[in-house]
This record gives sequence, C-alpha cells and structure tokens, in this order.
Amino acid sequence: MDGITLIAGVACAALGGELFVRGSVGLARWLRVAPGIIGATVAAFATSSPELSVSVSSSIAGSPEIAIGDALGSNVVNVALILGLALVISAIQSPRDTLRRDVPVALCVPILTALLLIDGVLSRADGILMLLVFLAWLVVTAEQARSQRSSSAEVLSGRDRWLALLWCGLGLPLLVLAGILIVSGARGIAESLGVAPFVIGATIVSVGTSAPELATALIAKLRGHDEVGLGAILGSNIFNGLFIVGVAASIRPIHVALSDVAMALGAGLLALLLVYPKRSGLIPRRRSAWLLALYVGYVLAVVAVRTS
Repeated sequence: MDGITLIAGVACAALGGELFVRGSVGLARWLRVAPGIIGATVAAFATSSPELSVSVSSSIAGSPEIAIGDALGSNVVNVALILGLALVISAIQSPRDTLRRDVPVALCVPILTALLLIDGVLSRADGILMLLVFLAWLVVTAEQARSQRSSSAEVLSGRDRWLALLWCGLGLPLLVLAGILIVSGARGIAESLGVAPFVIGATIVSVGTSAPELATALIAKLRGHDEVGLGAILGSNIFNGLFIVGVAASIRPIHVALSDVAMALGAGLLALLLVYPKRSGLIPRRRSAWLLALYVGYVLAVVAVRTS
C-alpha cells in the first residue's frame, strides 16, 4: 500500500502541476499581471500549505521548534534541490520584476532570522516583526500588480477566464494532496526498511512537503514558463521564512539556539547566492551542479551531526 500511495502522490503532483501552471498563466493574463506575480503569491502560498499546517499544529501543541525546522529545511530543498533540478533542464531567465522584488527579500530572510535568534529565542515580538516585513513585501507586490493592470489591455474572453480558474481550482488541491501522499508513502517504505526516524524527517518529509513546489517548478520549466516556477520558489521561501515562522513565534515563542539552525540558515543563504542571476537576469545551467552538490552536502551534514 505504501508503494501505491507513493505512486498516487507522484501522479497527483504531475497532474496538479500541469493544471496549475496552465491555470496560473491564464489567470495572469486575465488579471493583466506578470505570471511571476501569480507564481510568487497564489502558487507560493498554496504550495506552502503543508508547511503552514505543520507550523500551526506544532506551535499549538507546544513544539514550535518543529515549525522553524520544517520551514528552514523546506527553504533549502526549494532552492538547492528544486531549482537545481530545474536548471538541469536548461538555464532560467529571471524577469526584472522578480530580480528587484523577490530576490532581495528572499536573501534577507535567513539574515533577519539569524539576527533575531542571537538571544536564543524568537519571541512574540520577533514573530510580529517578521509578519510586518512579510506584509510590506506583499503590499509592494500588490502595488506592482495594480500598476501593471492599469497599463495593460484585457486579453481573455469570459470562457477562458473560467477555464483559468477551473485549472487553478483543480490543480492546487492535487498539489497539496500530492505532498501528503508522497510523505505518507515514502515514510512507510523507509520505516519498513529500518531507516532512522530523523533521517526520514530530514530527507523524505522535507522533500515531501516541498512536492507541490517541485511539481510546479519542473512543469513550468518544461512548459516554457520560467517566471511561474521561479516566482513560486522565491515566494514560497519568503512565505516559509517570514509568514510561517512569524505565525509560529506569535503563537508561542520559539526557543532554539542559533547554532542549531545555523546549518539550515547558511545552506539556504548560500543556495540563494548561487542562483542570483547575472545582470541580464539569466541563471546559467551550470549552477545546477553546485546547487545539487550543496543539497547533498547539507543532508549528509545534518545526518552526520544528529547521528554523531
């Protein structure tokens, strides 16, 4: 059954990603905004729903440390693994809006988190500060979308609008379901093989909760919509690092030593620096090797530290 569950999860990811990418591009045309904005907001928020669920439930249960671990680990997976795999296919062209709006904020997230954790705790005040920074980014994104809309002409018919909404409405639940099924199936297989619980968490669970981002990024790449996949990854990192961690800290202060999360913060920051585009906005294909090597090194380091 675990094998069937895993296969079903992969199938849901493939179908959900295809439908959502198709719908998000149509939705962007309907709303007269850049597809990257849809990727950085709608796609990012939806694909980060597994991390949000983990964050809220763990904080309410009195274990908010799980929330920050899952969020920071997912951010490493998003950039080092998922963008690394997308770059294996071909280079990625980053839109100017993404370069100016999302990349700087994504780079600031691990730095801000490290500064706030110098005293060993993310207090409720720290959580509120992170939520305010997230809100500021969201307002800037919304204002950019408004300005684009005011200067563009409507291009979709009524039928195409409803189709775009239908594809998004069908694709998003399938992406969320894919993450749940992949985690469940892969965890069952790993446990039956005697794999240690921490190793399962550091690898299978973190990759499984990022399955929606993986499907969205790869299918967007294959369909020639780099801006949707890149926007979804960067937006998801901002959502994870500011909103999800901010919500968790606001519910219950997170007591964790900076040294305990330094590896995830450092790997996440290094991964973002590795995908920082050239002045032309191009992220070269050769960087895929560095990103995938970073992800493998990160997982091996985490396992080595926890098992030593």
